[in-house]
Amino acid sequence: MSDAADDLANLGRRIGHDFADPSLLEEALSHRSAGGRSYERLEFLGDGLLNFAVAAELYRRRPEDDEGSLSRLRASLVRESSLAAVARELGLGEYLRLGGGELASGGFERDSILADAVESIVGALFLDAGFEPARALVLRVLAARLESLPSGESLKDPKTRLQEILQGRGLERPVYEVIETSGEAHALRFTVRCTLPSHGRTLRATSTSRRKAEQKVAGEVLANLETLLPPLSTRRG
Repeated sequence: MSDAADDLANLGRRIGHDFADPSLLEEALSHRSAGGRSYERLEFLGDGLLNFAVAAELYRRRPEDDEGSLSRLRASLVRESSLAAVARELGLGEYLRLGGGELASGGFERDSILADAVESIVGALFLDAGFEPARALVLRVLAARLESLPSGESLKDPKTRLQEILQGRGLERPVYEVIETSGEAHALRFTVRCTLPSHGRTLRATSTSRRKAEQKVAGEVLANLETLLPPLSTRRG
């Protein structure tokens, strides 16, 4: 058996599946920079399978959660950083086929490529053995994360959580304004001010996009909310 075949067999054991067609696993590990067939079609297939398998498992585990909560939980499990962490746990980086440029730039450590590889392997396993083995792989590699899921409510973005808290207290929505843009065109920085109209209190934050700055300042308001807005019992009617 060649070294390449040994590597594929070792990875198959690592992910718990002996591929009847090893060329599928080889394709799932091949970045476009390596030339020949790349994993992009398998990635497309695996992405859909992964999302469905996770959605079905969350639906089973969280019978009381609404659609919004389930969507946030799914997004937390299948986002790029989560899948890249799975890839590192499986040691996928050492098996990737990359072109010279990607190798030189550390592509085997890049989150986007590692996450793609996880999706591609799910797609390859589906083609090799069918849906159930592919689903089993998804649940196996995500098992620890599925067991330690936070509440869907806690995954809401800071702007949404802040608005809901203020509305729940019968207060006006926060107002966000870009008060400064700085830096070169390729590296702009946005400073956003968040104002709480009910008390005229403000905080500001800076980040690399308006959206990120708004989320950042909303998070800072949440962290200081009881200082910015005294408890209901201490406010005048």
